[in-house]
Amino acid sequence: MNIEALLKEADGAPIRIALTGANGAYARTLLAQLLLVPSLHPAILCDLDLEGLRATLSELGYPAERLVLAAEASDAPSDAIILSDDVTSIGELGFDILVEATGNPAIGYQAALSALESGHHVAMVSKEVDSIAGSHLLRVAARNDVVYTLAGGDQPANLLGLISWVRTLGLDIVAVGKSSEYDLVLDPDTGQLSQLDETIDGSGMLDHLDLGTSVTETLAKRAEVVEALNRRATADYCEMAVVATNGGFSADVERLHYPVARTAELADIYSLQEDGGILSAPGRIDVFSALRLRGEASFAGGVFVVVRTHDSATWRILAEKGHVVSRNERYAAIYLPYHFMGIETPLTLLAIARLGLATGYSQARGDTLLAGRAARDLPTGTVLSMGGHHHDVAGVNPVLVERGTVPVGTAPLYVLSFATTVRDIRAGELIAIDDVSGYDPVLLAASTTS
Repeated sequence: MNIEALLKEADGAPIRIALTGANGAYARTLLAQLLLVPSLHPAILCDLDLEGLRATLSELGYPAERLVLAAEASDAPSDAIILSDDVTSIGELGFDILVEATGNPAIGYQAALSALESGHHVAMVSKEVDSIAGSHLLRVAARNDVVYTLAGGDQPANLLGLISWVRTLGLDIVAVGKSSEYDLVLDPDTGQLSQLDETIDGSGMLDHLDLGTSVTETLAKRAEVVEALNRRATADYCEMAVVATNGGFSADVERLHYPVARTAELADIYSLQEDGGILSAPGRIDVFSALRLRGEASFAGGVFVVVRTHDSATWRILAEKGHVVSRNERYAAIYLPYHFMGIETPLTLLAIARLGLATGYSQARGDTLLAGRAARDLPTGTVLSMGGHHHDVAGVNPVLVERGTVPVGTAPLYVLSFATTVRDIRAGELIAIDDVSGYDPVLLAASTTS
């Protein structure tokens, strides 16, 4: 469809954007793009590091004379960019849409809730917030006649968009998911295999580049080759929990399969076990590690949907054109090998403002919980700190479970962040809210009402 026609600019003032976590990596990509979209104005930028934020804005080419501190906002011109280090203050300033990108579960939730309750739209970047309170925030938005949505450009929104495209076409979905953030890159000349800045001897992978007659055996052998690499990230689980809940999917296994897969194999791997694949049932969500040879294009943390082929002749024609169809012609993979972060987000913001449309569904279709199992023994008094690029919770493995299959009181993973254990927890135990103290009760309440 013609997006320009759909989102054509109407007369009137630019759409005013408030952005929290404004000096983060995602925010930078959005701020860079907003310079190219005149109908969107970054009216309020909030971050604890105002000095760093000013430096970022200078690098991007924002005029210094347009930057105004929140304390001086009352006298600011209409094209001013107001800077604040207090997320609670932005409600007093004028904006149309909040883009929440702090990545902090408690702060992000409060910012989003306040915006919705005061009649402002919210585009959520902080998947940590949505994994806990997404369903609740959708209901708050509906009560206040505003839009709450995931921000396009990150995998959850992109995958939900692809799912809606597939469902509209009437195709039968078997599996959905994404690739992990970093590819596994094999150099066939040296046998070295790299993941980001880690390199191992991957010569054993050369014997398993083809799926062979047994998909499960080949995947097991590939997994052995890369056993030394940490391929699992909490962020992956969080993103898939968001999609599972909003889109109505569930994990096949709570720690996800994480197969080492080449793009051309997705339809074979994510088929049902009875057809030689890894799935016990349809409607599953998963993450794979993209394996490619040096020089081949990356999957780039993109997203995919595997569907049943409704007419073998149709899909045989498509396979001849290079589309990914399983060897038995019963399944096909449809995928977007990209996620452009803030570069894409303006489309979400325009869709909210012009059409009142969200990237996902207006109410949750599933009931998946992102929970945590102790990765090691956790003595009483252990602080479950959260940090790192992927917002891992120290000492805790993320798992995706259905709420109805686990004990009442099982804690959402990010409610556990920075809480302290009140009993000895053994490795492998599912952590309950009664096992910790120092959690945010407001955040917990939002999760239970989700």
